[in-house]
Amino acid sequence: QVQLVESGGGLVQPGGSLRLSCAASGSIFRRLAMSWYRQAPGKQRDLVATITSSGVLNYANSVKGRFTISRDNAKNTVYLQMNSLKSEDTAVYYCNARAIFDLYWGQGTQVTVSA
Repeated sequence: QVQLVESGGGLVQPGGSLRLSCAASGSIFRRLAMSWYRQAPGKQRDLVATITSSGVLNYANSVKGRFTISRDNAKNTVYLQMNSLKSEDTAVYYCNARAIFDLYWGQGTQVTVSA
């Protein structure tokens, strides 16, 4: 079983930056593919970024060049650095961990981009 706890959300002005963190429990973190998803009000949950266990990165087109996903296996933590934030980035951001047969979700953290 893996538990995920996100932190780092908040209110930021357009053009600003935030860094989200997701701390995972358990001893298998380094074998997990980690992702960030987001869900805006009235919309489906969409993939934002993924980092595999071997470090392969993938980003949604809407965040390429602005967001960076990274992981620290020694700390069992995955990060999402978000720069040049736009109002359309406003959403609840969820951490996701994927093992071979299991999928885990965090509780989500709110990011609001507004002047």
